[in-house]
Amino acid sequence: MRTARLRTVRPVLWAGWAALAAGAVLCVLGWYGVSGERYAERQLPYLASCTIPGAALIVAGAILLTHGRGALATARVEELYALLVAAEADDAEESAEAAAVPLAVSGDLLMVPGGTLWHRADCPLVAGKAEAVPVDAKLVANGELSPCPICEPAEADD
Repeated sequence: MRTARLRTVRPVLWAGWAALAAGAVLCVLGWYGVSGERYAERQLPYLASCTIPGAALIVAGAILLTHGRGALATARVEELYALLVAAEADDAEESAEAAAVPLAVSGDLLMVPGGTLWHRADCPLVAGKAEAVPVDAKLVANGELSPCPICEPAEADD
């Protein structure tokens, strides 16, 4: 789908650049012709045949480029949306499987010195950290430590 849309957008972009280039050339030719003439009545043909059409081509080229870039951006957004929807479907299947498996099930409780939470030993927030130490029951009893919202160690007490 993306390649089909790009095939229709690219000619618009090329036409925009071509119109800009042709307009610039006509404006330069018109300026050169006008600059060589001393009297206004001799300058008018250059203005009418080169400068005014050149300016119109520049405006048309700018409009074509704006339209082409907008269409290109739209095509890219549609492609990203399609990828997002496809990834979301895959994530939904994986999350359904992951929901059946608990995140942390260890009965051992750990804390990080200076931290405010206590965790199960296999919680991803403390697993593999050398500074994690066993939970001090006094800190839990005093309310200085709260249970981790990820591994929910309070369920280990139940």
